[in-house]
Amino acid sequence: MDWLHEIFKRSPEIALFLSLALGYLVGKIQFGKFQLGGVAGSLLVAVLVSQFGVEIDSGVKSVLFALFIFAVGFESGPQFFSSLGKQSVKEIILAVVLAVTGLATVVIMAKLFNLDKGLAAGVAAGGLTQSAIIGTAGDAIAKLGLAADETKRLQANVAIGYAVTYIFGSFGAIIVCVNILERFMRRTIRDDAMQAEAAQQAGVKVLAPGQSIAAPDLVGRIFQIGAGNGKTVAQIEDVDPNTNITVERVKRGGQLLEVTPDLVLQTDDVVLLVGRRVPVVNRAPMLGKEVYGIDGMDLTMQRRDIVLTNKDFANKTVGEVRDATMGGVRHGVFVVQISRMGKVLPMVPETQLLAGDTVSMYGAETDLRRVAGVIGEVIVPSTKTDFVYLGAGLAVGLLVGLLSVKIGAIPLTLGSGGGALLSGLVFGWYRAKRQTFGAIPPGAVQILKDLGLAGFVAVVGLQSGLQAVETVREHGLTLFGIGVVVTLVPLLITMVFGRYVLRYDNAAVFAGALSGTRSANPAFGEVLDKAGNSIPTVPFAITYALANVFLTLLGPLVVAFT
Repeated sequence: MDWLHEIFKRSPEIALFLSLALGYLVGKIQFGKFQLGGVAGSLLVAVLVSQFGVEIDSGVKSVLFALFIFAVGFESGPQFFSSLGKQSVKEIILAVVLAVTGLATVVIMAKLFNLDKGLAAGVAAGGLTQSAIIGTAGDAIAKLGLAADETKRLQANVAIGYAVTYIFGSFGAIIVCVNILERFMRRTIRDDAMQAEAAQQAGVKVLAPGQSIAAPDLVGRIFQIGAGNGKTVAQIEDVDPNTNITVERVKRGGQLLEVTPDLVLQTDDVVLLVGRRVPVVNRAPMLGKEVYGIDGMDLTMQRRDIVLTNKDFANKTVGEVRDATMGGVRHGVFVVQISRMGKVLPMVPETQLLAGDTVSMYGAETDLRRVAGVIGEVIVPSTKTDFVYLGAGLAVGLLVGLLSVKIGAIPLTLGSGGGALLSGLVFGWYRAKRQTFGAIPPGAVQILKDLGLAGFVAVVGLQSGLQAVETVREHGLTLFGIGVVVTLVPLLITMVFGRYVLRYDNAAVFAGALSGTRSANPAFGEVLDKAGNSIPTVPFAITYALANVFLTLLGPLVVAFT
């Protein structure tokens, strides 16, 4: 297989994309009800490909991971900041439980199998997939006052333990957080994610791409005037002002007339009535018979999102705004949804509007432009990414990740991942408040997440796979088996604790929180893929941030207790 080695040497990117392609293919294979998924599949294939000798720059891994974690934060920023508070206590406790059980498991396994301090710390770093432990444990070993050769040996053993256990550390977290958790809770991540999203959207039905309601709320119907003879347009529209039914077109004798409030309708006139289904149907008896296929009565309607910026309407209720825009301003325009930071608000008169709220309106283009000029700014749909905003967000996040704070002699830092996540959350939140710039379309966010995570995992496999296999051959399977225990036991204990003590009852939310307690990005990627929406992201972001601190502290603790 020297020819493969030569190909990968000349073009290591081939190894990366081959791992992705074959990994996602393997990930689709069903083993009963079990399925690896694309991320775990990419990791396994990358480990196999690495055996042919692949050298790939670590910078590729850093870039891909930064793209993934920033996109995750950007998508969930609005919901994240609104969820902080007392409701976050469960996530804090969950992260503490994982860290404590992780430390206890490492110490017990080290005592049982007579692991030295270096191997024990390496197993903790790899089995819990927290690379920062390598640094903090190495510093702690250096301060033990041992002979230089012994210090060097123990520090080398940290790397050995890490290399042997890291691959399963990633893979095992996927198995627990995605497959075992669903069976344990007897609920699917997908179903619970959809249920949580529906509750979050105030009961509004969430439609998937390509879906539509068979009987839409807003309709256009064409009537031939009979009973409505002699009535003006204003009389037809103003029977009940709250229904906001409008006469959009009138045709008489083959000619379209200008529609004005005082236009008197005559027998056999053809009118296009637009409004909500029930009032339009109820209005039929006072008009005449319904007709179809009348030339010239077609009218293109649009839905547009408008950001509320007019200070005259901010801090007023829906009822007050409705009264203030009666008549000419709101004529022909229908409010179909009001949302704030991605969350749908109830359209009742008592709901208070704030500057930055998004008002979704339906109507003809000219009518929408008129209303937008009064209320605020139209959000122009676009498939283009604002790379100024994206690039600035990533740069800020990576800079934040460079910051370090010392607790005693232990340096704590968010790292590039934590910094990019925090930046993504802030930039996503700000974008939700100021939606006229900083667009990153959902499709772009999705490709950043998918390619970023799968590519990151594949690079890990390509870089570590050969060394891990060689280390297992050299040191036997015992160290690998210890790593399996360190990976699985803390996660399983934390899962049981979260279910029965903290009372997590939503599988999607729980899976996000559980993967975050281990800062298990591959597992979280599979959870997101299963969920099909961003519901797991908020609990993940909270526990992930805490795990970066708690698990980093395990380095010197493992050295002290073993």
